[in-house]
Amino acid sequence: MPRFKIFLEYQGTRYRGWQIQRNARTVQGEIVKALTTIFAGKELEFQGAGRTDAGVHALLQVAHLDVDTRLSPREVRRRLNDELPPDINILRVDVAPARFHARHHALARVYLYQISRRRTAFGKNYVWWIPEELDLSQMRETADLLLGMRDFKSFTADEPEEKSTRVLIERLAIEENGDLILIRIQGSHFLWKMVRRLVGVLVEVGRRKLTLEEVRHFLQFRSNRPAELTAPASGLFLEKVLYEGDEAEPDSEEAAVPLIRIRS
Repeated sequence: MPRFKIFLEYQGTRYRGWQIQRNARTVQGEIVKALTTIFAGKELEFQGAGRTDAGVHALLQVAHLDVDTRLSPREVRRRLNDELPPDINILRVDVAPARFHARHHALARVYLYQISRRRTAFGKNYVWWIPEELDLSQMRETADLLLGMRDFKSFTADEPEEKSTRVLIERLAIEENGDLILIRIQGSHFLWKMVRRLVGVLVEVGRRKLTLEEVRHFLQFRSNRPAELTAPASGLFLEKVLYEGDEAEPDSEEAAVPLIRIRS
């Protein structure tokens, strides 16, 4: 049975996240429904590199598909896009090695969070509007504190008793582009709601309502404070999934151009 590697993008606004759920519309659910239509009566397996929460978007999600077919990758892509709603788009389909696994073989994930400094009628589903002035130097100092292998038990809705809450954060960059503040986080993997809680804490530091010492405390002792500061899903994108041989750093052009350009 051939295995395909699928690259896709989606707008998460209308969905209750990636993973299939009963009585809820999800991205994986929509794709499986399309696959079932295309490959009627055939067994198939479709898995993504990671789960995104309700309302979170993806610029580049990766999945693998097992199905017995003679269709070419190009034809699989075309037929999938014909069946899918317009807010889910298959970018590319490749033939993958038989043992390739979208989740298990991923080395890192990169998330992008967009904050708008001004109210906007365009792209409100893609940004978090924060009217207050943020202290970016303090936010960057806090970002440095979060790098490396850390215990993020205060930054997740997962139960530390049930799974490890230690995560390697390899990069946490805060950039400016016009009226946008772009936060990029690269890690080995991410816990449930972890990225949004990290962003919420960084913003509270930028508002000067949270100190670096308090953030250090969150890393040492479990606290519910980061949960209270969880950033909205609207500004969060899964930007890329990295595998062996992929470049970890975005090129300069990609890093300089936000998804939604907001002008002063």
